[in-house]
Amino acid sequence: MNLRIDDYTYFKKKIKDLLGIDLDGYKDEQIKRRVGVLMNRIGAKDFISFYKAIENDLQLRKDFIDKVTINVSEFFRNPEQFELLKDKIIPGLVDRFGSVKIWSAGCSYGNEPYSAAIILDELKIKNFTLLATDIDDEALYKAKEGIYKIEELKGISQERMSRYFLKLDETRYKIVDSIRLSVKFNRLDLLRDLYPKGMHLILCRNVIIYFTQEAKEYVFKNISESLTAGGLLFLGNTERIFNPEKFKLRLVDLFFYEKVM
Repeated sequence: MNLRIDDYTYFKKKIKDLLGIDLDGYKDEQIKRRVGVLMNRIGAKDFISFYKAIENDLQLRKDFIDKVTINVSEFFRNPEQFELLKDKIIPGLVDRFGSVKIWSAGCSYGNEPYSAAIILDELKIKNFTLLATDIDDEALYKAKEGIYKIEELKGISQERMSRYFLKLDETRYKIVDSIRLSVKFNRLDLLRDLYPKGMHLILCRNVIIYFTQEAKEYVFKNISESLTAGGLLFLGNTERIFNPEKFKLRLVDLFFYEKVM
C-alpha cells in the first residue's frame, strides 16, 4: 500500500466531514495500523481510494467506525478495582454528597456502566444518576439492548448471573430491566462535544491511551471541569496522569484521581 502522509491528511479531513470523527486526536500509528487491516481486505492502495469505498459502502463504513473507535469492553474489567469501587469509592462519595452522579465516558457496548449499576444495586443505593456515552452509534445501540453472548460475560460470578441476567437462548443473555433502564446512554465525542457538569465519579478507562498527548490534555482538562470538587476520576490499568496538579487533580488511590479546589 502507498500510504502517503498527504493522502492521510486529506483522508482525516474527509472522515471528519462525513462521519464527524476527528482523527487528529488519535495517534496516527494506531489508526493507520487498524485501518490498514480494512484497506488490505478490500484491496485499497491508498487512503483516497479507501475513503471513496467508505463513502459508498455502508457496511465498510460501520466496520471502519468499529475499528477506529476501539470497542473493547468487559464486565468488571480488572475486578480488584471494581471491588475497591464497591467497598470504598462509591460509599465514600454517597457519604460525602448524599447521592452520586456517575458518567461512563467511552462506554462501548455498555459493560462498564452496567457493572457500575450492578454495584449500586448491591449497595442498595437509590439516589443516583448514571450516564454512559460513546462516539459509536452501533455500540450504543447494542448497549441499550443489553444483550450479550455468553463469552462476553466471563467476568461475572454465578450469583450475579442468576440475579442480573435473563437467559434468552443457549448463547445469549439479557441484563434485567431494573439495571438496563437505570443507565442513560447518549452519543458524545470526547474531542468535540460539551461534557456534562457536576459529576461525582467519571469512569474513563482504556480510552485515552489511543489519543495524542495534546488530545489527552484536552480530555483531562474537560474531565476536571466536569467533576465537582471532591469528585473522582477512575482510569484504566494502562493509563496515568503524570502531572495531575495541572488539571486540579490528585492521586488518591491506584487509578483514582480526586478533583481538588
